Amino acid sequence: MPKLDLAQIPFKGGSSYPGQLAEAVVGRSNQRIGDAAGLTQYGVNIVRLEPGGLSSLRHYHMRQDEFLMMVSGSCTLIDDQGEHEMLPGDCAAFPAGEANGHHLKNNTDAPASFLVVGTRTPTETAYYSDMDMMVKSDANGSRFTRKDGSPLTADQIGDET
Repeated sequence: MPKLDLAQIPFKGGSSYPGQLAEAVVGRSNQRIGDAAGLTQYGVNIVRLEPGGLSSLRHYHMRQDEFLMMVSGSCTLIDDQGEHEMLPGDCAAFPAGEANGHHLKNNTDAPASFLVVGTRTPTETAYYSDMDMMVKSDANGSRFTRKDGSPLTADQIGDET
C-alpha cells in the first residue's frame, strides 16, 4: 500500500444524530483515512475537535471495539469513572459490550486531534449513557430510538415541532 497523503484526505463535519442533538458535535470533524486506504474490516479516523467541541454524545458499543490515541492538543476523556486528561501519546480503549459511556471534550482554547480505530461490523447497537437513546445500525443506515426500541419524542431530540 502506498503512503497516504493526509493533505489530500479532507476533514468532514456533520452528524447522524437526530434533531438538535447534532448541535452537540458541531465542533468535530473527521478525516477518514481508513476509507481512503480502502480498509473494510475496521475504521481509522483522525478526529479534530475545535475548542469546546465534543467527539460524540457519551456512548458505548455492543459489538465494536474502539481505540484512540491523542495526536495533538489536549482533551478530557469523560467516562463512567470520571474525567481524565488526555495528552499527545495518551491512549484509551473501549472493548465491545463494556457499558462504559465515553466521549472526549476539548476544554482548551486550541484545536486538538486524536486517532480512533474501531471494528466494523455488519450490524451494531450503541447506547447513550446520559439519555434514553440507542442507535441500531445496519446496511440500511442508522435508526435512533429510546433504549426500549420505542420512538424518540420531539423533546428528547430538541425539536420544536
